Formats: sequence, structure tokens, C-alpha cells
Amino acid sequence: MPTLRYRYQTAEFGDYDIHFRSLRDRCQYIDSNGEAAALGISPTSWPVFGIVWPSGEILAQLMSNYDIGGKRILEIGCGVGLASLVLNARNADISATDIHPSAETFLSHNTKLNAGAPIPFLRIGWEDAQNMDFGDFDLIIGSDLLYEEVHAEQLSQFIEKYTKPSCEVLMVVASRGYGGKFALAMTEFGFSTRQLDVFSPACLKEPYKGKILCFQRAAPC
Repeated sequence: MPTLRYRYQTAEFGDYDIHFRSLRDRCQYIDSNGEAAALGISPTSWPVFGIVWPSGEILAQLMSNYDIGGKRILEIGCGVGLASLVLNARNADISATDIHPSAETFLSHNTKLNAGAPIPFLRIGWEDAQNMDFGDFDLIIGSDLLYEEVHAEQLSQFIEKYTKPSCEVLMVVASRGYGGKFALAMTEFGFSTRQLDVFSPACLKEPYKGKILCFQRAAPC
């Protein structure tokens, strides 16, 4: 039976040292029961969730000092859970989602590596029916989620299902060309958009070419 190979690392995000396990490389793959294939996850895209990407590092760095006071927070497409782990270290009210069948295992393992409280997790696709038991959130975060043009509409609709009338959404958007369409889709749900200053993780040899988009919506009077 094939086995996965891992990489264990410790990264510094603000005042927090976060320990985490990721996949060793993009050659790792196990789908013995066909669960990922049934969800439309191909062998080539299977490892993507378990790799730490620059956008994810930027989001985790942002969460090391972001205003979280009294907010219920959701990370979409959490992967190995870097941003969620940082927020958990800050005792934030953080939950996470991902469609990948192995994401929950990775998040749970990494939470234990940091001796953190369990992070509520929901495996769900963006087009799935709303899980009413999961509730809604004051702040939704995510990184590098827009891989295809159709994702802009799907992601905005998913966010609308799980946000409160007054809420904030923070997305680190890689330079794939769909950030503008996503921002336009978010305006249809009453969000205003502003762009935050971009910075680069220490691991990058070149400046990060993506965007950090912040969406805000006030509750109607």
C-alpha cells in the first residue's frame, strides 16, 4: 500500500511559532477508496491542498495581528491550516472548511502539534447545500482559491451562505486573472472592496504578484 511522505516545519508568524506537517512535494498521492476521484479531484491536483503556497503564508502572517476581537472566523480552503493555526494560537473563534478528503486529518494533526484547542471543521464544496448547523461568520478568510473562471461566482455564492449581514471577507488572490471577476461578484452581495498593501513571504525570491482584497458589508439599517 502506498504511503505519503511529509515535511515537518516551524514557521514564525508575528509573535507565534507555528509547527506544521505538509506534503513533501507534489508527487504525493493516495486515494485508495476513490473518495477524491468521486469529488472530481484528479491525481495531479490531489496534492495541492497539502503544499504550503506563498498566498497561504501571506494570509497566516496577516492573521498574526489582524483585528479578531469578538469575531467568529471561517477559513475557506484551509489545506494544512496555517492561517487557522495562527488564529487558534491567538485563541480566536476559528472554524475551517475544505473539500479535500484529507484536509481535516492534516488540520487536526497540525493543531495537535501546536497543542491547540480542536478547530471545528466542515468538509464541503462551494456548490453544496448550506449546512445550517455550521452557522454564519463575522470574518471569512482564504488564499489562492480562484483557479478557474467559474470559481469567482461559486466562491462568492458560498461566502454569502455563511456570512452575517454585517461582515468582512479577506482574500489573498494569486495572479491567475480572476480577482476582478470575484470582486465584481461580491459587489452583487452588497460588499465594498479595498485592496491592502502586498508584502512577500521570506521564502520568495521575487515580490509576490497577487493581491490582498478586503471586502466589507454593513448590516442594513
